[in-house]
Amino acid sequence: MTVKVQAPRPPERVLYVDATDQILGRLASEVAKKLLEGYRVYVVNAEKAVVSGDPLMVIKSYRVWYQIYVHVNPYKWGPHRPRSPITIIRKAVLGMLPKDKHIGKMAAKRLRVYIGVPKELEGKQFVRFQFADASRLSRKFIRVGEIALRLGWKGVRSKQ
Repeated sequence: MTVKVQAPRPPERVLYVDATDQILGRLASEVAKKLLEGYRVYVVNAEKAVVSGDPLMVIKSYRVWYQIYVHVNPYKWGPHRPRSPITIIRKAVLGMLPKDKHIGKMAAKRLRVYIGVPKELEGKQFVRFQFADASRLSRKFIRVGEIALRLGWKGVRSKQ
């Protein structure tokens, strides 16, 4: 008679990241690395991340996406452009994952992005990456929340 013994599951590795004054590309690359290592990553304050460069040029480069069309049913097949800070950051991180491989798809499922700090994450210890801090920038930058507003994001509606 054989007895099957299950090994105990290893503790889940969780990383809570505060995106306040973090450079978007550097933040996204580090989050993508952690996702591929098996971490479950929660990114809060998505609207406070920054994109370096002249604000007008950054907004113009994001608006270029809106000029690309598909002739057949653009609502179904067209490239869908992010307008909210959540989708802007999510798209930046997912662009750094291997999307055609199983490991990339599983890593994408472990990412959560929030505007502000949700109630269930209050009191957690948040990580900030020193190499991605916006204080290191010597030039202009714009926040992801401002980009989203200029692209047509309606903002967060309060629940009353």
